[in-house]
Amino acid sequence: MDIKKIYMDSDALLEGHFKLSSGNHSKYYLQSAKVLEDPKTAKLLADALAKQIKESGLQVDTVCAPALGGLIAGFALATALDVRSIFAERVNGEMSIRRGFEVKEGERVLMCEDIITTGGSAMEAAAVVKSLGGEIVGVAALANRGFCRRQYSEIATKPNCKLPQDIPFFALEDFTFEMYAQDECPMCKSGSEAIKPGSRGN
Repeated sequence: MDIKKIYMDSDALLEGHFKLSSGNHSKYYLQSAKVLEDPKTAKLLADALAKQIKESGLQVDTVCAPALGGLIAGFALATALDVRSIFAERVNGEMSIRRGFEVKEGERVLMCEDIITTGGSAMEAAAVVKSLGGEIVGVAALANRGFCRRQYSEIATKPNCKLPQDIPFFALEDFTFEMYAQDECPMCKSGSEAIKPGSRGN
């Protein structure tokens, strides 16, 4: 399966001048919502990700996704794994699990995002799951930005990766793009103005 082609065909691999959530700038941006708006494509990707997880032998009771970006990916993956789906959301800037969701003591929870950059949001949500008694058994995402090493990839873990090294990380593809601090961005220096897409920008 050519994941990059699927993103390109869905107009989800954007080219331009973008300001990322980290504050860094990049010529490229992944917009997974464009991939997931087609239920057939969402199912195709979730099934492929679930296949990796099943083949690893990992036992999962529940998939938990940080809102908003991970919601559809998390639900699609839970469907493919035939397990429960819950989500965490920000309340006054802090991750929380609400809406009647409960986590049982020792429940095996797989965190799911659409895209993992450093894994910060996933780990914020994971901390809430652990505080309720859940056990984090792994992390999954459709796409990996290349800061964290996923299963079946040779990319080394970078120092700013926030995912724990003692649990597996599954993703379908590595998307490694050049990023620049704002004051070092060649596009800014050429007079271009960065836009900020995505759930936290617009």
